[in-house]
Amino acid sequence: MTSLPVVIIKPSKGWVSLKLGELWEYRELLYFLTWRDIKVRYKQTVLGVAWAVIQPFFSMVVFSLFFGHLAKIPSDGIPYPLFSYAALLPWNYFAQSLHQASNSLIGSSNLISKVYFPRLLIPISGVLSGVIDFAVAFTVLMGMMIYYSVWPTPRILLLPFFLLLALITALGTGTWLSALNVEYRDVRYVVPFLTQFWMFATPVVYPSSLLSEPWRTLYGLNPMVGVVEGFRWVLLGANPPGALLVVSIWVSILLLVSGAYYFRRIEKRFADII
Repeated sequence: MTSLPVVIIKPSKGWVSLKLGELWEYRELLYFLTWRDIKVRYKQTVLGVAWAVIQPFFSMVVFSLFFGHLAKIPSDGIPYPLFSYAALLPWNYFAQSLHQASNSLIGSSNLISKVYFPRLLIPISGVLSGVIDFAVAFTVLMGMMIYYSVWPTPRILLLPFFLLLALITALGTGTWLSALNVEYRDVRYVVPFLTQFWMFATPVVYPSSLLSEPWRTLYGLNPMVGVVEGFRWVLLGANPPGALLVVSIWVSILLLVSGAYYFRRIEKRFADII
């Protein structure tokens, strides 16, 4: 009689490998966790997925009125409503993903304490679920581009790259915050403040061209600068991000790798603490 395979689960010690192959083995669970996050977000809502459009649209209206019309902030020759909305798309995706990922472990405490699976799947699902909202809000941008007679160029083929860069930044920061949130519940209060401060440190309502070199390149230490300026470049023909994009890419990768390793290092304590 053939005996069943036995799997022994032991707590990790010190700095451990990321076990990326294990994430692939549990890809179906990732799909269901992502779909769960999407359904929970719009459960018992009147407007449903329309909220994905309402938030960036009305933010664009307010920014256009106060920053574009009253403050006369330059927009690199692009109509200010289009200028701000093109930046709000990746920013709202990042902010929403950061919120979802940072609170994901606490929200899945019952699952974590009962079943074994790669815990890293939980913040990943929180980041992936925001792609649906991004796609819905993107259709409004297409309509605005037609209204202002701004036509896309072949550079639009680079758009998935900049969306991936936003995803990497959100996931890297989210893994750090989600792991810290298990041990220090103050994180839930820090995230809204961090998101608000980060937005004004990102060229959402103003262009990075206001900075001269080398400060503009150093500005890329904020990885969302490369994302936002990249979106404007590929969609609206704004100034190319240049060297600051290279800096943003490296910072995003550093956030992701360091966040993943820190997450794996302390995940052995999640079930006990949570």
